[in-house]
Amino acid sequence: MPAERESDSMSDALIRVSNLSFSWPDDTPVFEDLSFTIPAGRTGLVAPNGAGKSTLLRLIAGALRPAAGSVTVEGVLGYLPQTLPLAGDLTVAEVLGIAPVIAALDAIESGDASEDHFTTIGNDWDIEERTRAQLDRLDLGDVTLTRRLHTLSGGQVVSLGLAAQLLKRPDVLLLDEPTNNLDLDARRRLYGVLEDWNGCLLLVSHDRALLDLVDRIAELDRGELRFYGGNFTDYEEAVRAAREVAQKNVRNAEQEVKREKREMQQARERAARRAGNAARNLKSAGLPKIFAGTMKRRAQESAGRSNETHTARVSDAKARLDEASRALRDEDRIALELPGTNVPAGRTVFLGERMQVRYGERALFAGEGADLVIRGPERIALTGPNGAGKSTVLRVVNGDLEPESGGTRRADGRVAYLSQRLDLLDLDRTVAENLAAFAPGMPEADRMNLLARFLFRGSRIHLPVGALSGGERLRATLACVLYAEPAPQLLLLDEPTNNLDLVSVAQLESALQSYQGAFVVVSHDERFLAEIGVTRRLRLSGGRLLDASAPGA
Repeated sequence: MPAERESDSMSDALIRVSNLSFSWPDDTPVFEDLSFTIPAGRTGLVAPNGAGKSTLLRLIAGALRPAAGSVTVEGVLGYLPQTLPLAGDLTVAEVLGIAPVIAALDAIESGDASEDHFTTIGNDWDIEERTRAQLDRLDLGDVTLTRRLHTLSGGQVVSLGLAAQLLKRPDVLLLDEPTNNLDLDARRRLYGVLEDWNGCLLLVSHDRALLDLVDRIAELDRGELRFYGGNFTDYEEAVRAAREVAQKNVRNAEQEVKREKREMQQARERAARRAGNAARNLKSAGLPKIFAGTMKRRAQESAGRSNETHTARVSDAKARLDEASRALRDEDRIALELPGTNVPAGRTVFLGERMQVRYGERALFAGEGADLVIRGPERIALTGPNGAGKSTVLRVVNGDLEPESGGTRRADGRVAYLSQRLDLLDLDRTVAENLAAFAPGMPEADRMNLLARFLFRGSRIHLPVGALSGGERLRATLACVLYAEPAPQLLLLDEPTNNLDLVSVAQLESALQSYQGAFVVVSHDERFLAEIGVTRRLRLSGGRLLDASAPGA
């Protein structure tokens, strides 16, 4: 479906941005003279990490002030940021913003008829019923209003933050990565809420299933917002078609440049031959010098005009090539060969029997503990509700956490663990220095070539890891882990797609497709799991580690 430009005159628009400019305190520009309109309906905002998606949402929400231009939001605004600024000692009622109303209702029920209480309540006499209904819808029905935030899981906190915004009855809703930390069931509940949404929704997410629920995609690219009708799948098809057209245009423009250069060279050679022939003819004809000079000057002027014409045509052809090249999207994929990670099909790389881990008095696993066997190049997805203990299982497999009872055994060979924090690398060292530490036996030229295959080129190789974006840090970590000496034969990944843009997720998928060892990945992104070729599914729920791939599971 072709891209469409939204008009600023749309009558149903609820977000209007006009001539917006914004720079960071060091004067790095983020937006310059940006204008667009977001109408009613569901809009997904996509762009690479660092392009300014979250910044744009913060500007619309009023959390940041533009250097120039204006932002207009019609109606009540709800905004769920990517990082929730919620203190751990707040109650659920305080997080939801209803604590004063609840207190006023309690006071009136106790006989205090102060006018201030009625003012505080306003039209929210049914606030408790509406709150319970909203919490039930997000599977927070067992969460009391007096419960403290630090007792909730990360997924519950995100769901609570969404409930707080929905209770405002917003006309405009801004959501920044709302499925981060949500398990699959919580994601599905969120999908249901947004499918019923009839206001103006602007959504930033790398969750492709969620983006397939929107009505249009807004692509932030090089400081411009371009709109595509349809959901994310439609957008991908449109981008793919545009890329094919751009590739064809680049090929045609390259041929045009070559043709114009060839014709210019041929014209120069013809002019040189004519000039040589004319000089010989004039000399043999015995014409006066003044006449011969005039003829020579005219020939030179004619050759000069021809050269200028061809030079201009070459310049125009190069300009068309530059324009065609700019339209071609740079979405490189990572293509690797990883024979050192190969694991024979029958080899047991991890064996855990009757494993038990305790948190104080609480046992992680039910009954006599959990059993886990990982054999050969298995590709295992570990799923389960938030707070079930999936990250703890990875730590046990890695050896960071020894079970209190039961036994574990690991095969010879390296185990690599990529936690959610991506904290394997030295943040003060450059990408090149980190790779040298992981693969000291690799020649420097080979390391530079390898980093280029991981899309690190030029000065990016020599940046400290701490200065990289989330997607770049993931690529740097993958390069160091997959080419470490010795190569890992068991890879553990904990929510690896969190906070990655869609291009980075595709690059992670292509790297894992090349990996020949066993891996266990914790993820709630079903499309990601399908792309990396998961062969077995384990589900941790209620203290039991169940093989979800087995018939009837």
